[in-house]
Amino acid sequence: MLNIFGILLEAMCEDEEVFSSECPSRKILDQIFDKWSLLILAILVKGPRRFNSLRRCLDGVTQKALTQTLRRLERNGLVSRTVLPTSPVCVEYALTRLGETLQAPFAALYAWTIDNMDEIQTAQRTFDSRADR
Repeated sequence: MLNIFGILLEAMCEDEEVFSSECPSRKILDQIFDKWSLLILAILVKGPRRFNSLRRCLDGVTQKALTQTLRRLERNGLVSRTVLPTSPVCVEYALTRLGETLQAPFAALYAWTIDNMDEIQTAQRTFDSRADR
């Protein structure tokens, strides 16, 4: 019996277009599964955040990388941007309805990562210790 992943993969393989560099799904996946995008979306699941609050949560992110990622997420309809009438002016980011639909798939991916972390780290150590690399 095929599991859902197998069924999806089989359907994707039948549609050669998904492997084309011009396929819109590849561009969307590239933008959603970017390192910073995943982390930003995970933070925003808990509620709206201001720019500097996001920046403090993301160790190692530059202001430029955060700005570019937030713009991509906003362009894709996953994040909304609200300018707050404060002094000085602040900007707040929140998940949109569409962005909220990613919670279940991301939770499943995160759970898989946690469940398999030890095995993956063992494989990495084995690979890294090989002399034939």
